[in-house]
Amino acid sequence: MQKEKIRLESGEIDLPKPLEQLSKNEIERKMYIAKVMTKTLSYLTQSFIENGFEWLLPVVFSKSTDPLWPDPGASIEKRIETEVYGETVRTTLSMIVHKIVASSLVMPKLFILSPNVRIEKRDRRFTGWHLYEFTQLDFEIRGANSSNVMSFVDSIIKGLIFYLKKNAKEELEYLNVYNSLSVPELPLKVYDRIWLEEKYGRDWEPFFKDDINEPAWVTNIPREFYDYEDFSTGRWDNYDLIVPKYGEILSGARREWEYDKLVRKMERDGVRKENYLLLLKLAREGKIKPSAGAGIGVERLVCWITGSKHVGEVQLFPKIPGTIYDL
Repeated sequence: MQKEKIRLESGEIDLPKPLEQLSKNEIERKMYIAKVMTKTLSYLTQSFIENGFEWLLPVVFSKSTDPLWPDPGASIEKRIETEVYGETVRTTLSMIVHKIVASSLVMPKLFILSPNVRIEKRDRRFTGWHLYEFTQLDFEIRGANSSNVMSFVDSIIKGLIFYLKKNAKEELEYLNVYNSLSVPELPLKVYDRIWLEEKYGRDWEPFFKDDINEPAWVTNIPREFYDYEDFSTGRWDNYDLIVPKYGEILSGARREWEYDKLVRKMERDGVRKENYLLLLKLAREGKIKPSAGAGIGVERLVCWITGSKHVGEVQLFPKIPGTIYDL
């Protein structure tokens, strides 16, 4: 394929190239990014284990997966469906339903390195921040609330940056980000989405990410049926973590668990209940337990840490919307 450029908010950059087209210097940069990826995953997985989490293996096909609706940030061109043993199954958009069920029935604290397939609209290639195949570090905690999760993530992010500055100094210096990557002060600041809309308008994220100098939380974001919503106030008990100059790297929430609320929200939002029969059955039987959790975009996290210009740069085999490579 020909060398291709895309125009981002920050200017024009090269679209990440496949491995066979990389120069010697570009391959060396890929190697240093891969070393940071390895150390990042090592720290994160070990930290979850030390905090009492069980490691759940991912699911690729299932009848139930995240509807990604009516999340205003979703931009899906198509959903991948296929037939297996006479049944229609879908590729994982996220393991949110699996997490809720697993944490309710088996593992009070769990995490997964989950591959997600989201066929983003082609114009998302121009953001530098979207992929159609990526990995989430998903986790869920039975009986937790939003404050519990946000405090835990605060400590994880601070610990990770401290660890990398100590144990990946050579790599970060090669990538020219060692001095600019700072260990954040805790607790991370929290902003309400309504306040951000009043300041920046409905499309607040591009402006907000350029105004902050450290990762920050945004709460109260209207989203899918499984995020907890207080019907009396209209407020959502959920949260996104935004990193400076890049954007959202984590999305999570306190979960809905009551059958009547789940059904009411599905009907309101036009979500097909037949795609979530097991979840609804368990909720009706009182087997779904209150929980909270989140998903961390691994490639986005490493993109921010390494100062990469495009999130596809941290993948050895880039999966950029609208672009298909041989591998």
